[in-house]
Amino acid sequence: MSFALTKRFTRLPLAVEITLILVVKIALLMLLWKAFFSEPQTKKMRMPTALVEQHLLSQQPVTPPSHLNPAEANQ
Repeated sequence: MSFALTKRFTRLPLAVEITLILVVKIALLMLLWKAFFSEPQTKKMRMPTALVEQHLLSQQPVTPPSHLNPAEANQ
């Protein structure tokens, strides 16, 4: 067995090391969620649920991409 395969960063048992790494990752994810996704920045950014549902579930008219000229859009 080579030296590279036996070298470990800590002398903790593997299960403890994996658990420690998972705990740190979960803590970082929670911090990121709290910092960026937990609440809107202001109260006025909240929208009624019915209005959001209506917008998301309504059928949108099909429009050609704006980068095509009219001759290409009709094909």
